[in-house]
Amino acid sequence: MAEKDKAPKESLTSRFMRTTGKARMIFGPAATTPLDTPMTDERRRQLEEAQARDAELWETVKRPDGSSYILPRKK
Repeated sequence: MAEKDKAPKESLTSRFMRTTGKARMIFGPAATTPLDTPMTDERRRQLEEAQARDAELWETVKRPDGSSYILPRKK
């Protein structure tokens, strides 16, 4: 009697997938592109343009211990 009345316990993996499924409904699917794809010329140009824009806005400051942080550029 006791074994038939018990519902099978949901595995940790199943609970995780159910929870992340709900999050994907809100935030959209995760990125599925591989990280080792070659960079195209167009993408490289876009990256360089974005880095140039960022360099105009932000200044990187290095500390004596080797760490760094960014500050807004003074105009």
